[in-house]
Amino acid sequence: MTELLDPIDAKILDLIQRDAALSVSELADRVGLSSSPCWRRIKRMEEQGIIDKRVTLLNHDKLGLNFSVVANVKLQLPSRENLEKFEQAVRKWPEVIECMTVTGAVDYVMRVVTTDMHAYDNFLRDKILALGLVSDIQSRIIVNVCKRTTAAPLGLVSSYVPPPER
Repeated sequence: MTELLDPIDAKILDLIQRDAALSVSELADRVGLSSSPCWRRIKRMEEQGIIDKRVTLLNHDKLGLNFSVVANVKLQLPSRENLEKFEQAVRKWPEVIECMTVTGAVDYVMRVVTTDMHAYDNFLRDKILALGLVSDIQSRIIVNVCKRTTAAPLGLVSSYVPPPER
């Protein structure tokens, strides 16, 4: 799909993934276009699924959601049916902000955010273990985050030319 991106598309993507609140006119100015062609490019990339969604990132600590865990989850029997049941349940749990099926000794790696250790314990008991599908959970409390980004590494896209620093 990278062949669909020219350097201007890549610059637009770089700018909006760093600040989704930029107006079309601000984006157009920064990439050297007028508003209409810039808007058409954005719409095309949305229709192609390159732009999946635009969101606001919240500060978890300021909201009191300062207990984060990476949980490795192993199912008792990783059958298709159990995988689907587990994934369906995970999608309903707001505490789980990311869940991935992985290879290796465990079936899933999840990032879980709660208010404190007690809330996490309740989450384990009342949600994960209550499913009756899990044989093992290894929880790693996140002490410090040295990097967190949602930005795609556009430098790996062959047509991308980074914009000058501002």
